[in-house]
Amino acid sequence: MAEPTLLQEVVELAREGIAQPRLLWQLAVVAAGLVGGWILARQVRHRIEGRIASELQRPGLRTDVLRFSIAGVRRLAFPVAAMLIVVAGWLALRMAGVVQRPADAQVLRLALTLLLALGGIRLVVYAMRRSLPQAAWLGTFERAIATLVWLGVAAHLTGVLGDAIAALESVRIPIGRSQISVWDLLMGAVSVVVTALTALWLGSTIESRLMNAETLTANSRVVLSRVIKALLLVVAVLLALSTAGIDLTVLSVFGGALGVGLGLGLQRIASNYVSGFIILLDRSLSIGDLITAADKYYGKVTQINTRYTVIKALDGTETILPNELLVSTPVVNHSYTDRKVRIAIKVSVAYSADVDRALTVLVECARSQPRVQPEPPPAAFITGLGADGVDIELGFWILDPEEGTLAIRSEITRLVLRRFGEVGIEIPFPQRDVRIVAGASAVQVLAKGT
Repeated sequence: MAEPTLLQEVVELAREGIAQPRLLWQLAVVAAGLVGGWILARQVRHRIEGRIASELQRPGLRTDVLRFSIAGVRRLAFPVAAMLIVVAGWLALRMAGVVQRPADAQVLRLALTLLLALGGIRLVVYAMRRSLPQAAWLGTFERAIATLVWLGVAAHLTGVLGDAIAALESVRIPIGRSQISVWDLLMGAVSVVVTALTALWLGSTIESRLMNAETLTANSRVVLSRVIKALLLVVAVLLALSTAGIDLTVLSVFGGALGVGLGLGLQRIASNYVSGFIILLDRSLSIGDLITAADKYYGKVTQINTRYTVIKALDGTETILPNELLVSTPVVNHSYTDRKVRIAIKVSVAYSADVDRALTVLVECARSQPRVQPEPPPAAFITGLGADGVDIELGFWILDPEEGTLAIRSEITRLVLRRFGEVGIEIPFPQRDVRIVAGASAVQVLAKGT
């Protein structure tokens, strides 16, 4: 005969007599533990909030460790405080002779078991949330997940789970040629969630190590981390379904439906995902490159995701481009093999000015700027003889085009204006000659003059 569970012992005790002093005293102790634990937990939370505000002011303190420890104490405050009160009440009842043996304290033992399970589950779920910072949904549903897990553990500890499992296994759902019980579906869902969380945690650990590997390029790190995460998730789901006893051949029905969906409605989305891996593998774009896409999107590549790429313009705006667009249309990569970019400033001087001196002044102004590279050296050339003066172009190279070119253009132009004024080089104004033909009317003269 199977040993009775704690819940069965409590039920049997209640059948013997609900008004027994032993049962009433234990219920009173449990109620005092729950109420007192709730009050003490509130006091602990208030003290912790004040501790956070004071400790965060200390220099050199690792705030992540402090927040993890304090958040863990918050989640353990209620169960631990309630357990201490219940244990103290148990000792008091034993000293008073109400409860002589541990076997007589069925209600107290059941309450302590459930409180211990609650504290452990809260701590484990919070640790998983901190281990998976990318899974923001885990933080949103942390309390709900902990409550569901605790209910399952409580049902197992009290012996209710066996009857519930038998009832769920009796209900079967036909899927294709097979039949799956509701219990198998629930176990499959739980197994998938647990193994998926484990795979995500393991993938995050591997990703952090790959991102710190200096021997790999940035694209290789991203590709490897995403492929490893995808493989881990697929393996985790398959293992979870097999462990739950679900025949994997049933998934062939869903596989066919998924193929039809990809061929019809998800074609563009699938194309973006494939294009994302192509970009990462062929290294045509890398994080930090300065590009021009679709002839109008100019900026630095800040993110390359599996579906889209983020381009941050020099004015701070960000453009989200589908990866398919970057693969199927021409993209100007200003820093593909060399990050040096040539900048040209055009200026005109009067025909009466010293052109050689003007060329020298332009080169000196460019060399005075720290962003201008010494190799190749800045140079100035005569590009043509205009209607108003001699056209000159100053060319120089910079290594940081992502910082913008307007500032350095403005600074060099300002220096050129000042130096031209110091050495007497004139920048010409537009000049026009008006010829008045003898005998022409006033209207003809004005017309020719304009």
